[in-house]
Amino acid sequence: MSKILQIDTANSLAAVSLSNEGKLLAVLESEDQKNHASFLQTAIQKILQEQQMNLNELDAVAVVAGPGSYTGLRVGLASAKGICYAIQKPIICINTLDYLAASAIHQIDPLKENSNTLFCPMMDARRMEVYTALYDNQLNKIIEPMALILQSECFIEFLNMKKILFFGNGSRKWKNICDHSNAHLHEVAFQPFVLSEIAFQYYIKKLFSNLAYCEPTYLKDFFDTSVKH
Repeated sequence: MSKILQIDTANSLAAVSLSNEGKLLAVLESEDQKNHASFLQTAIQKILQEQQMNLNELDAVAVVAGPGSYTGLRVGLASAKGICYAIQKPIICINTLDYLAASAIHQIDPLKENSNTLFCPMMDARRMEVYTALYDNQLNKIIEPMALILQSECFIEFLNMKKILFFGNGSRKWKNICDHSNAHLHEVAFQPFVLSEIAFQYYIKKLFSNLAYCEPTYLKDFFDTSVKH
């Protein structure tokens, strides 16, 4: 058995969910980004009660560790580490871009099996900068997660060879400067059931983070994405 508590406070929509053997059991969400901290503790208690489960029955805690909102990342990781320390269970840290790309692969069904299609999540990181990476349809990384200032020639080497699907709130900036015929923009939402699948794969492969030393993945200096510019 692998009962995993999943925490995502990296973005404007916070989510707490429970899964078993990679299958989503329940999820609670909040769109109030300024109150992720207060939502998180209440949601964890509520979702455990609803599933008639206590913390000691968990096998691990998975947390979306960034990139994302500076405050949100710290809130989520601190809560996850506190629970893992208390119940002596492993922590699983999942990259936000991996999570978003996996959600896209699930949602864009007609292109899921097309080996010539690449997937490019983009998260807003202020002005013309985004957090981004590039994946194939098996979620293998072609370009590692990074902070990137968008320019018209970005990804041109790959666009000249393959179709790329761009998605995430940062892709709106890209739409205004990229007119390549192989660039396609899509609306993609984070899917908690996808997070359950990723967390389960990490668990069975024992891809745990060091509880004492794991930190949020910022990719750049502090910037609170909850502040509008």
